[in-house]
Amino acid sequence: MEISALIIDDEPLAQQVVEQYAKKIDNLRITGKCNDALEARQKLQEAPVDLIFLDINMPALSGISLLRTLPHPPLVIFTTAYEEYALQGYELNAIDYLKKPFSFERFLKAFQKAEELLRLKREPAPTGSSPGTPDHIFIKSNKKTFRISFADILYIEGLGDYIKIHLKNQHLVANLTMKKMEELLPSETFYRIHKSFIISLPQVESIEGNLVTINRKQLPVGNNYRQEFFHLIESRTAE
Repeated sequence: MEISALIIDDEPLAQQVVEQYAKKIDNLRITGKCNDALEARQKLQEAPVDLIFLDINMPALSGISLLRTLPHPPLVIFTTAYEEYALQGYELNAIDYLKKPFSFERFLKAFQKAEELLRLKREPAPTGSSPGTPDHIFIKSNKKTFRISFADILYIEGLGDYIKIHLKNQHLVANLTMKKMEELLPSETFYRIHKSFIISLPQVESIEGNLVTINRKQLPVGNNYRQEFFHLIESRTAE
């Protein structure tokens, strides 16, 4: 999967660093470099890209201001020398925030986040279970083994070494960790939004701020899961 990217930075040396790092990644193609946000805005209108490496402190128009003016912004990785802008960057759903100077290892880690989100966005949504794909799971609870259909699961709540599986008409408590349960569930349907919650995406009624509503219950989106979750939702949102 080839990923196109634009470098937006008013420092030539900073542009060179990103460009040199990008050359080490086979499927990352830099389509151009811009010295300011106004130039970048024009270029993005003419030739959209998948990803931008965006400096924040630039003349005339900051990187944050640029991002706010774009109706359909690409994925963004901020590259800046100023830590104080990090919170604003994350509020705009940036993939990552690279503080200059940054290593190739740190650059690669940020790129891999973008790569994974783009892969999810480009994959066709599943239209149904293929032959042989299980649509249920067996769970031991209260000395019994229950057959649970994935379609009946609303969300899973972590309780230390136990989990509570919230179903449409009941709940079950099982001696499983959240990590193990996450491994057993189909990733295209279930998503972890918090250290204590895994949700069924088809059961989501609404999302407002950092709260997801399922069956009239509001569940928080944790800080460590926020970026990837909201990019996933954005990739599946009709415009």
